[in-house]
Amino acid sequence: MRKIVAVAVFAAMTMLGTVAAVASVAAGTGGHPSTGPWAGSPPQALALPKGPVLPKGGVQRQEVSQRQYDILVGQCRYAKTPEARDRCRTQVREQYKVGTFNPALDCRTYSGVSVCGILELSAAQRACVQESVGGGLTRRRAEVECYAFR
Repeated sequence: MRKIVAVAVFAAMTMLGTVAAVASVAAGTGGHPSTGPWAGSPPQALALPKGPVLPKGGVQRQEVSQRQYDILVGQCRYAKTPEARDRCRTQVREQYKVGTFNPALDCRTYSGVSVCGILELSAAQRACVQESVGGGLTRRRAEVECYAFR
């Protein structure tokens, strides 16, 4: 009986994640860079900053849409400690500013959880990702689910 319930829950979560991802791509607020309107754009980690010398903190602030900014701030709630949540929010304020949609920012939604950019995973979360990928999940989905739920 437990296996049947587990399979049913997994199927429901998979469907919800797929629907949310399709909706985010359709809305232009996320999705995989090879399937969205920004297909072929370099991922955020590979995008080289352009323009003037870096500001005092050493980080060029990226312009993102209000929706992308809200996702970046919102994903900080999944950090495990109050200090980590504060550090995450501070990094978002220092690295991003609201402006126009940034197609190079890698945003995705799985299991009802939206995230953007590169996720800082703990050792336990990285182990969770490896285990989940070994079980058949994509790396992108495993990263989001392990970040949010572990």
